Amino acid sequence: MSTVAKQNYRGRYHYSPKEKWMNDPNGLVYFAGEYHLFYQHHPGGMTWGPMHWGHAASKDLVHWEEFGIALAPDENGTIFSGSAVVDWRNTTGFFGEEPGLVAIYTRHCEAEGTPPVQTQCLAFSADKGRTWTKYEGNPVLAHDVYADFRDPKVFWHVETRRWVMILACGQTVCLYHSPDLKAWTFGSEFGDGLGFHGGVWECPDLFPLAVDGDPARTRWVMLVSVGDDPAFPEGSRMQYFTGDFDGISFVPDADSKEVRWLDGGRDHYAGVSWSDIPPEDGRRLTIGWMSNWKYANLTPADMFRGAMTVPRELALEDRDGVVILAQRPVRELERARVPVLTLAGATRREAEAALQALRLDSYELVAEAEAGRSFAFKVRMGGDQETVVGVDADREEVYVDRTRSGKHEFHEQFRGVHTAALRPRGGRIDLRIFVDRASVEVFACEGQAVVTDLIFPDPESTGLSLEADDEDFRLISLSVFEMAPRLPE
Repeated sequence: MSTVAKQNYRGRYHYSPKEKWMNDPNGLVYFAGEYHLFYQHHPGGMTWGPMHWGHAASKDLVHWEEFGIALAPDENGTIFSGSAVVDWRNTTGFFGEEPGLVAIYTRHCEAEGTPPVQTQCLAFSADKGRTWTKYEGNPVLAHDVYADFRDPKVFWHVETRRWVMILACGQTVCLYHSPDLKAWTFGSEFGDGLGFHGGVWECPDLFPLAVDGDPARTRWVMLVSVGDDPAFPEGSRMQYFTGDFDGISFVPDADSKEVRWLDGGRDHYAGVSWSDIPPEDGRRLTIGWMSNWKYANLTPADMFRGAMTVPRELALEDRDGVVILAQRPVRELERARVPVLTLAGATRREAEAALQALRLDSYELVAEAEAGRSFAFKVRMGGDQETVVGVDADREEVYVDRTRSGKHEFHEQFRGVHTAALRPRGGRIDLRIFVDRASVEVFACEGQAVVTDLIFPDPESTGLSLEADDEDFRLISLSVFEMAPRLPE
């Protein structure tokens, strides 16, 4: 374990496999006190290859235990992305009196001289996800038209009392329904003429959220990831839609006429949500792959390549008449905090002096300032390296500037400045900046604007600083916490 922890680019509080390649999160499900995280995994190489499902689980969304391969390729094909659910009612007949886990995944089959074929398959586990049996009746859903037919996200639709699957189909998503996860009926197709289509659609999700917590204002949220296209410098990224869903069709609302991005950074992709979160919890929890298909196979790596974002809670909120999808780091991350610095009403010079005395590589910085003021924090500083996280009051944006963040030669488009529009509330700007050994995640205005970026600084680049254009700039508050996950006693 000590060898794993000492790697320069392995995050202290971001999940990554002990070795080899990882990409999309799969099969996110909560069961018997554990948050399961399956993921696309190539245990035989450091780049994308024959896909397996890796497996980790956590009791608190902070500490992760890695298990062996959950699903491996066989003579029928490799194991692409999918989801997992708890079959509480034994609709599948796979279980007896006790519920079990069912994984719904894409089987990808390639044969020489013919196009690849993607079909949907099942596997089930009666031992809390430790071992899996592939259903002998696979595949349960096939299609002879779509070349891309993958990434099933399945959930139980309470109103119609049946399972619903949302599936990526090239440039659209298709919706199916089933009483038992085995026999699927086509419901509808969505996406033609709406959203961004500069890349293949992947890894969809669909779920209800109450606007500002009001059940009378519930809307359905659809997440769709869009793959890399050389014509667009942003590479792979995520968009979202809002609307209504009746168990068959998703009807977008007026807000969905505009393209809305979930994250302004370059490195949040394929994010999906956990199923079966207990009602008494009630949160919609997600996690994403922290990379970009434009350069994912090329990033600096030692023993492993690929990491997840911090787990996040999603919420629909009305901001001055505009309903937005907000993201906040899960509250469980606060258990990893070790207080380092706390200031109130600090002037620019006072805050700058306090920050310059610190040397940290994995931490959370929390700041609040008056809206209408431009300021920036420099993190992971050292030599000619720095990553700048700031607020541009004139442009009304939060930004991450990684043009001098460290290693970048692996791809010509890695360096850049990435932004997200701000909608301040109450005349204040708040920032939560999560810095780790190879990443920066910024949550502004209570999660209204988010920017996630990989960085690759030298290990000794651990300085911090504050900059502001005005001499009279003052922070309302500033806190710094070292992020040092400790195992529960």
